[in-house]
Formats: sequence, C-alpha cells, structure tokens
Amino acid sequence: MSAAGEAIPVKMVREDLENIPHFNLPAGYSLRAYEPGDEAHWLGIHLAADHYNSITPELFQAQFGSDPVSLAQRQFYLLDAEAKAIGTGTAWFNDHFKGRRFGRVHWVAILPEFQRHGLAKPLMTAICTRLRELGHQRAYLTTATARLPAIKLYLHFGFVPLIASQTEEVVWRGLLSDLAPNPAESDGSR
Repeated sequence: MSAAGEAIPVKMVREDLENIPHFNLPAGYSLRAYEPGDEAHWLGIHLAADHYNSITPELFQAQFGSDPVSLAQRQFYLLDAEAKAIGTGTAWFNDHFKGRRFGRVHWVAILPEFQRHGLAKPLMTAICTRLRELGHQRAYLTTATARLPAIKLYLHFGFVPLIASQTEEVVWRGLLSDLAPNPAESDGSR
C-alpha cells in the first residue's frame, strides 16, 4: 500500500541532536534570522510552495506568536544573491510532545523555482544546529506522505518514523518502499 500520492500527516523523530549532517550553502545564497516584517515573506513562500495546508495571514501568528526575540533566535530565511527571501524554516519547540520537551523542525519551505538547487540540506543543518544550541536534546517534525523529497531529506538527517498505531505502520511501510531505490532502474553508477 503506497500512501505517497495522498497527503496523510506523519511524524518523524530524532532522539538526539548529536552528529548533525553539515552542508554549506551554494555560492550566492545566504541565511539570516527573522526580522520584523518577515511574516509577509513567510506567507509568500508557503503560498507558493505548500499545496497541502491552508495558508492564511493568520497562520503565522497562530504557529509562532509575535515575540520578535524568540522568532529571531529560531526562524531562518534563505536568501538568493539579491537578498530576496526564497525559503524559510524554524527551529521551534514543543514542551509537551510525547510527555517531554522536544525541539521541532517546523514549517520548512523553499520556493518551487529554487527547489533541487542544494538548498534544503544547508537549511536543515542550520535548523538542527540551532535546536541543539538552544538546549534541545531531541527533535520531531510533522510532514505529509505526499512529500517524498522532504521525507527523504529528513531520513538523511537521522529522523525516523514515529509509529504509534498499526495504521501508521502500514503507511510508513508503503512510504519506505516508495523511497527504496529500484535496482531495475539503477545503472550501477551510484
């Protein structure tokens, strides 16, 4: 059973934030922290990149509140060579996830025209590193089954499926099967 064509919510967890994979940004790109007014950039990026959630102007405040100090510590913006915001991701938190304090990789998105340019891995490096710097010992994230490239990225960063039911086990079995390399398609040049 493949769930990749559907947008079923799934969770992933990383029980420690040691040995985070390190990737540098390609030349011409940079990262910066949240600045007041970035709510508009966040909204534009997610409206363009996220086809599975209802993105509204109110969503930013509902997810992050309005504390500029906390946002400046935790939210990143990926910039192109002209300093235009083209991606975002947040090193957020949940003090009561599964009865414990967890860091949270939250609302990661890159404009479609900049996807597959080697930007997601450096953004994840920054988010996971910041979580560790802020004292988080573990992290989780929520994504959807239709986001196979994102799930592949998260697996590469050491996140594993969080399975709490037989249904979730079936969904993950299908996802992991979809992500497994197909030897018939391989030319042996891996």
